[in-house]
Order: sequence, then structure tokens, then C-alpha cells
Amino acid sequence: MKTISVINLKGGVAKTISSANIAHILSEVHGFRVLIIDNDKQGNVSKLFSRHSYEHKGTETIMTQRNIDVAEVIQTTQYEKLDIIAANMNLLKANLEVLLDQSRQQQTRFKKVLESLESDYDFCIIDNAPDINISTINALVASTDVLIPIKVDDFAFDGLSELKEQIENTKEDLNPNLTFKGCFVTQYVKNDVNLQGEEWLNSQNEYPMFKTHIRRTDKVDESTFAKMPILEYSKRCGAAKDYLELVEEYLKM
Repeated sequence: MKTISVINLKGGVAKTISSANIAHILSEVHGFRVLIIDNDKQGNVSKLFSRHSYEHKGTETIMTQRNIDVAEVIQTTQYEKLDIIAANMNLLKANLEVLLDQSRQQQTRFKKVLESLESDYDFCIIDNAPDINISTINALVASTDVLIPIKVDDFAFDGLSELKEQIENTKEDLNPNLTFKGCFVTQYVKNDVNLQGEEWLNSQNEYPMFKTHIRRTDKVDESTFAKMPILEYSKRCGAAKDYLELVEEYLKM
């Protein structure tokens, strides 16, 4: 099973949208069995798949409980090959609880659960909070690949060096299988700022870049209100075509 962490320390970069649509395309277009984990207390990817709840166990349970029955935390979605582990504000409390728990290793709780699911799924997509906390560290320890969405603006590169350092430290100390696959531009508009920003990104060597960018379209915002992946909501729009291309580019790596 390939486990992909989608992460950026900056908010508003279409991280959750990207996680949801990558997961959906892998399952619906390519036929893979996919698990998506909501690792953000705001629970936005859970809401997008209509699985946000305080009555069903989720990511906070993975973080805090020993020997969990994984079936208790996994929920099906409306898509046959796509399941989800949801999150809510209880994840905030769970992160604090883990930091106070010195009785067992703090960074490997995701990893142990995902190892038990190795034969059940082809891919796991983890939608991470815009933060380095103990659950995002758990995600990196459990992951094989990292993808970073970037919105080109004056603050686009804030936190990238810190995030890269965290990835490298995790790889060196806890997860030698972790690979920083690359960054991809989201909310792309063909104007001077985006053209110059993307040109600079593609010319630098510090951060690997995907060739595919995701175009800005109102259809993406509309799809969140409809609680549908963009390919279901508007398969002809630019962003839908771009996410299809992004997944193809990733799979060919």
C-alpha cells in the first residue's frame, strides 16, 4: 500500500480539495482500493464526503487508544472503492493527550494501524492540517510519499523550508522509506504573478515540482457545497482535467 501525505504549513492552498480529488480519481478512474484519512481537526475532507460526525470514532481514536478494532473507525463513502477515517475537533484534544502519554511511542500510532490494513487497500491518502503537530508527524512516519500543494502568491513559500526539514528529519530518524515526491501549483490563473511564480518554481532545484498545475475555477468551490469530488460535479472543467493529469503524472513516477 502506498501512503501519500498531502501537506502544507500554509492554509488556503487547496490541500483538502486536492486530497479528496486525488483519492477519488485513484479509486473511481483507476480502480484502486483507497482509504482517505482526515488528519485535520476541522474535518473538512470528512464533510466533503458527508462523514463528519461526533458519534463515530475516527482519527482521534487511532491516536489515543491501544489495540483498536480498525473496523470501528473506517467508514464507507458513496464510492465503492473509497473509504474514510473521519476527524473532528476531538483530534485537538487527542494530540494533547498523546504528548502527555509517555507510556508508549508517540510517533508510530498511524503506522501500526496502517500496517494492519496493508492488504486491504492500494493507496492511503492523508489530508493533514496546516501544522506540524504530533498527528502530522505520525502521518509522515506512516507515509511513503509527500505531496505539497502551493498557491502562487506573496506568501507561497512560507514554511516550505521548515516542512522540507521536517520531511528530511523524519526520513533520517523514523521512516527511511519516505519520499518527497514534489509540489504542485493550485488555483492557477494565467496572469503575470502565476506565470512568473511557476517559472521560478520550475527553475529552482530545492523543491521537486510536478509539471501539472491545477487551474482556478469556481466549479471547485461549488463542488464543496455540493459535497462532491470535482470529477463528479463538473468533469469538463479545467480543474477536473488537471487533477486527472496530476494523478497520471504521479502514477508514472
